[in-house]
Amino acid sequence: MTHNGTTTLLDAALRAAERGWHVFPLRPSDKRPALHGETACTGLGECAGGHRKWEDRATTDPDRIRRAWSQDRPFNIGIATGPSGLVVVDLDMPKPNSSTDTPSGVTTFDALCERTGQAVPATYRTRTPSGGHHRYFTAPPGIRLANSAGRLGKLIDTRAHGGYVVAAGSLTPTGAYSVTDPTPPAPLPEWLYALLRSRQPSRALMAAPSPQRASRYAAAALKAERAAVATAGEGVRNWTLIRAARALGRFVASGDLSRSEVEDALNWGGLAAGLRETECRAAITSALNWSIANNPVGRTT
Repeated sequence: MTHNGTTTLLDAALRAAERGWHVFPLRPSDKRPALHGETACTGLGECAGGHRKWEDRATTDPDRIRRAWSQDRPFNIGIATGPSGLVVVDLDMPKPNSSTDTPSGVTTFDALCERTGQAVPATYRTRTPSGGHHRYFTAPPGIRLANSAGRLGKLIDTRAHGGYVVAAGSLTPTGAYSVTDPTPPAPLPEWLYALLRSRQPSRALMAAPSPQRASRYAAAALKAERAAVATAGEGVRNWTLIRAARALGRFVASGDLSRSEVEDALNWGGLAAGLRETECRAAITSALNWSIANNPVGRTT
């Protein structure tokens, strides 16, 4: 891509920042962050006080944005939804190998609005290269919503704290992300908030209380592993989740913790770290099964 292409992406990043959206560079022609992961962190520069992942380094500072895009590399643009105060509804298209009658996320979302007696919200919207849509909403004040996958319907994800979306102006080999409705983002509708919040971890889980039947040691382990997963950086999140599930599986085998307690706590931690719910559930199930099979404490033979 030419220098003019890099300049165009810089302009798009600055326009997003003018809206108050915190941006960071993505790899050229890609959707992955261009910033280093925790395992490759040198502890220098912005990471001198400890590794800072993309959500921490996303910014609205025009000088920092100009420096980031001044390397004459056509970085795409990521918007960190949490710091930006956004909840973005990501409406995907079916995969090429899907059944011909599989509805798109757009169709499913429109049907959801119809079933609930709500109009399709008018708000800032972008089109993805695959033909999907991103609908932007402002997050409810004082509320911390996590990412979700499939909670509102098939091929519908949401991005909030711990998530990001690719901004308009970004380019991939299959096309560009473009604005289809420049309307300023509307507040997240109450009915959508209710659907998302109903599946959020309860305050009790977020406070990580000691399970009633657990030993003090098991309860402390649950709390510590949940926190470790929630704060794991990009590049080590899956490994941390699997390690935590294997560590806690022995407490399930011994009867100190119920399997559902462990699954709920680790799933919340994974979502807080930015993993998809489908990723979390699959990793937790596999790791717990392995741990329980290899730690048959308290079982009858």
